[in-house]
Amino acid sequence: MFSGNQLVLIGVLLVLLVAGVSEYVALARARAKVPIRIHINGTRGKSSVTRLIAAALREAGIRTFAKTTGTLPRMIYPDGTELPVFRPSKANIIEQQRIMRVAAGERARAIVLECMALQPLLQSISELQIVRSTHSVITNARPDHLDVMGPTARDVALALCGMVSVKGRLFSAEAEHLPILQAVAKDRDTELFAVGEEEVASISEETLAGFSYTEHAENIALALAVCDSLDIPRDVAIRGMWKARPDPGALTTHHLDFFGRRLVFFNGFAANDPVSTGRLWSLVLGRSRDYKTKIAIFNCRADRADRSAQLAEALASWETPDWVVLMGTGTQVFARFARRWGVDPSRVVFVEGLRVEEIFERLVELAGSSAVLMGMGNIGGQGLDLARYFKNREIVETTDDDPQHAETASASS
Repeated sequence: MFSGNQLVLIGVLLVLLVAGVSEYVALARARAKVPIRIHINGTRGKSSVTRLIAAALREAGIRTFAKTTGTLPRMIYPDGTELPVFRPSKANIIEQQRIMRVAAGERARAIVLECMALQPLLQSISELQIVRSTHSVITNARPDHLDVMGPTARDVALALCGMVSVKGRLFSAEAEHLPILQAVAKDRDTELFAVGEEEVASISEETLAGFSYTEHAENIALALAVCDSLDIPRDVAIRGMWKARPDPGALTTHHLDFFGRRLVFFNGFAANDPVSTGRLWSLVLGRSRDYKTKIAIFNCRADRADRSAQLAEALASWETPDWVVLMGTGTQVFARFARRWGVDPSRVVFVEGLRVEEIFERLVELAGSSAVLMGMGNIGGQGLDLARYFKNREIVETTDDDPQHAETASASS
């Protein structure tokens, strides 16, 4: 005989069991209705590649639903319209189940999902229990979020491989840790498509110039490889990609003529690992040699002290900026490590605690007659606000020195 309390416990367990089975069945049915499932992971470029692939599929006539989890999480409907992702509390991978059901309800033939998990176990669960992708993508594996996926870049690569599909197709532009991807693909009976230097070099300047923002050839080549596997002609895919709205964290350029001061601001706040950020800094300076002053703006976060330390160390090996401006929170960590690695402390300017308009005014003071400024470190907090502040004051018409001038209002976040 069971006691009253035991009967209540058994009843609760049965209810939970029934609910769990019902949830599993509902997810399986929704997933079966979406035959093309593309799951995208990596250190940098996830949101951009998600948007590129989704736009190419739409251009090819494939009814596609997409979701990004980058700077501002967005659901992208088959007609290209976007809505914010509703989150009643903190981000949780269970959200992917709801998104899958929404895609099925929209009668989508394809879904393109950016992986939202950082914990290695959750990355694996997201793929193996929820998405079960037909196409998995790992953009790259660089040293970031080392507190969760580290301590080394190799550990990051291993963590990202948790979302490799089983008996599917894996696409990646990662070169250094390619042997790890090859081993995991073999273990999961998945075909690996490695996008290398030849594929990246095939992206012409004409193709790059077709974007209203700065898109990376590596991201385009990777997206094209996925499209090719779905028999989408290259010209159709590129035409669709040109129509893609950039993620708010995409590298955008904003030109200003501020009371006789000539400024160009590059929004690179979303580039937050040292490898990607260093590459962007070199790219930005290469395009802006006729500007006298070089200003590197780092948006710090007190809860990302390890990232500040990594970027400060990397900064010491870059082409030296005239000014290093530190905003956000926990800026003393960046300053301390920058000093340790030989960065001139007299060139470090603190604007922590200032309002965005005050930060802008301080930057103008530092700029002199002309300056190239690049924001980096973190898009959160005041990062996005400062980028918007520059955007709202930019010169609308294009300039001769930068053919890939500012995104237009139609591509704004």
